[in-house]
Amino acid sequence: MPEWERSSVARVLAPARPRKLAKVPFVELADGRLQGVVSSGSDIGRVYVSSIAAGTYAYACSTNNNRPCGGARGSFCNHLRALVTEAVLQYGAERVARYLRVDAEPDAGALTATMTGTNPAPDPGKASAAVFSRFLRHLAYLELAPTTAPLPEMQWFPPTRAEAA
Repeated sequence: MPEWERSSVARVLAPARPRKLAKVPFVELADGRLQGVVSSGSDIGRVYVSSIAAGTYAYACSTNNNRPCGGARGSFCNHLRALVTEAVLQYGAERVARYLRVDAEPDAGALTATMTGTNPAPDPGKASAAVFSRFLRHLAYLELAPTTAPLPEMQWFPPTRAEAA
């Protein structure tokens, strides 16, 4: 067993390639979906919560106020395409394809073409507030000053100090 598997520290993988955060500030492979937050191309104050389900490629895209995306009617909108592109930059095409269970050439265009070629169904219930909430929490951690002191919300286990009886 490798040493990192026995350690109590999670291994952090570096991004496959550096990416610009202005268009897609948050992307994750979680809950059986590729999901994230994508900035609007027309309104600087609007963002979209987008997701693609692994295996079925059912997709969802709506604003952070749960208004449906006008471009995601019958196929992937530009927000979903941008999400796939940025996920490939963040995690690498092979990892994204493996997670979504896509059998395609390892690049964002081929992944998107393969998924849209199956005529996936819209799944409006899956672009959820939970993704946007995780994005906001992610932003809050970025605003903290650098420190080596523990963060209370990151302390999952109670202290184990022995109490004097």
